[in-house]
Amino acid sequence: MKIAFIRKTYTPFGGAENYLATLLKHLSLDTHDVHLLSSNWNDSTGIRYHRVNTLSFNSYLSVRTFNANVKRLIRSLKPDCTVSFERTDCQDIYRAGDGCHKEWLLLRQEMQSPLRRLSFRLNPLHNAILSLEKECFEKTPVIVANSKMVKKQIMAHYGISGDRIKLIYNGVDVDRFTPENRKAWREETRKRYGIPMETPLLLFVGSGFERKGLGTAIAALSGLRNDVRLIVVGRGKTRDYAALAQKSGVADKVIFAGAQRQVERFYAAADVFVLPTIYDPFSNATIEAMASGLAVITTKHNGASEIIEEGVDGLILHDRFDAAELKEKLGKLISESESIGDNARKKAMLYPISAACGEFLSLIHSFKRS
Repeated sequence: MKIAFIRKTYTPFGGAENYLATLLKHLSLDTHDVHLLSSNWNDSTGIRYHRVNTLSFNSYLSVRTFNANVKRLIRSLKPDCTVSFERTDCQDIYRAGDGCHKEWLLLRQEMQSPLRRLSFRLNPLHNAILSLEKECFEKTPVIVANSKMVKKQIMAHYGISGDRIKLIYNGVDVDRFTPENRKAWREETRKRYGIPMETPLLLFVGSGFERKGLGTAIAALSGLRNDVRLIVVGRGKTRDYAALAQKSGVADKVIFAGAQRQVERFYAAADVFVLPTIYDPFSNATIEAMASGLAVITTKHNGASEIIEEGVDGLILHDRFDAAELKEKLGKLISESESIGDNARKKAMLYPISAACGEFLSLIHSFKRS
């Protein structure tokens, strides 16, 4: 088959990019004619890369010109199947890995002042994304949602029939993310950051600290046992959150490690994974932590919470802004981290990346044109 994939930009730490890279690897091994349309992507062996030019004067023009130029390329390539990981309007299959932007804006407005909420409605970029999102959902024959939560949001906001939306949960590399990593990296990683082996270590992984709920995680540290530490992996406004930790009296408990390519070393060092996210279609970090044998806590606004059995392989925070609730549940996880972490590993084993890719590839194969 001649298959075209669309993804606007490549981020080395992005979950969607890693998922797409895995699909591309499987397809290239199967000797398909695979094309990738992107404005920046690392060249991949066996993949025909097409650079899509965009006007980078501002985000609005970048989004609009990318969509227009992708459409021209697709008309020229004439693929058997076009798969987009981006909000575009020229694909056979759209993977809604970024969730529903309309839902995210509604959730985000709950945190903002009236003036700030008005700015969202007038922002040209948000309007462009919402317009493209509407066209994308209405025109695409098959939509792939990575959680029931996202599927319901697409149906509710855009009136799309559930028959057109296929659910495929994100998978995880259960060999890369494994409790066995503790033998190699637990002591080494803790020593690097000055964390004693007996100290309970919480781990937060995610870029975009506001959306991922880092503020709530930091606030929850106040009142937990004195020896608890939180290590933060990811990109965000570190200075602002360091100031928040100082104001909350927990500056000595928070370590900012920045973005990390070998994030499995941090899962190996930690005891509990915490992600009080405001909105996550399906957090890859959550299932990676589970596969690594960590007890996890996240919110019901994380699609990954759908695979968590409350109190067995993790806990779910029902109010994403409630630091007191999070503190109480963290205390439980710290005391039961070993048994809950073992169960989390067993649950993650049910969702290997190979199975998720196989399901997606079967969907692609069904689109071969006559």
